[in-house]
Amino acid sequence: MGLPAEERTAVRRAGLIHDLGRVGVSTAIWDKPGRLTATELERVRPHPLLTDRMLARVNALARARTIAARHNERLDGSGYPSGMTASSLTPSDRLLAAADVYHAMTEPRPHRPALGGTAAARELRAEARAARLDGAAVSAVLQAAGHRAAVRRSWPSWLTALEVEVLALVARGWSNKQIAQRLSVTPKTVSNHVEHIYSKIGASSRAAATLYAAQQGLLGMYEPGPPS
Repeated sequence: MGLPAEERTAVRRAGLIHDLGRVGVSTAIWDKPGRLTATELERVRPHPLLTDRMLARVNALARARTIAARHNERLDGSGYPSGMTASSLTPSDRLLAAADVYHAMTEPRPHRPALGGTAAARELRAEARAARLDGAAVSAVLQAAGHRAAVRRSWPSWLTALEVEVLALVARGWSNKQIAQRLSVTPKTVSNHVEHIYSKIGASSRAAATLYAAQQGLLGMYEPGPPS
């Protein structure tokens, strides 16, 4: 992922401490063989914050605690405990989230058996396509886990290949609905991708995104204009 040394250390520590807050939730919930009820889910959701609070006086873990507390957040705001979105989640937050999902899927749980590596990789990539997990983080996790990955061009601002395609189409005047039809996803998913892109490149409008795409040489790669 190209993180600086201090941030790599923080992510590694966050990986070690991220689920300490689980001790604040009854084992009867964690060990339940079936789906959790709405009430049980509400008891589970605060556990990342419990990790942060448990280690609040350990100054050396300040950065790691912040990352750990966000490992269940998702780019589209569907995660917990705070419902954060892409604009608030750093590359380190995104990396730990992707690693946690992969690790969880490959472990047996009371309500399901462990997934094999191939199945887990497929599910993780699906989460990226749905704009819940970051594509670059997912790719890094899968490579670290030993999965084959195609050699790809390094895009600016942590953009993934899919995000570059979406950005280029946005800059060409395509609507979210038109982009969704091209990519065979929902307009809501495209909207989430656009939000992530804007966050990464520091843009707040289509005009600013178009200027960025032109400056980075990202235009001219796809259709010249939206379908009529």
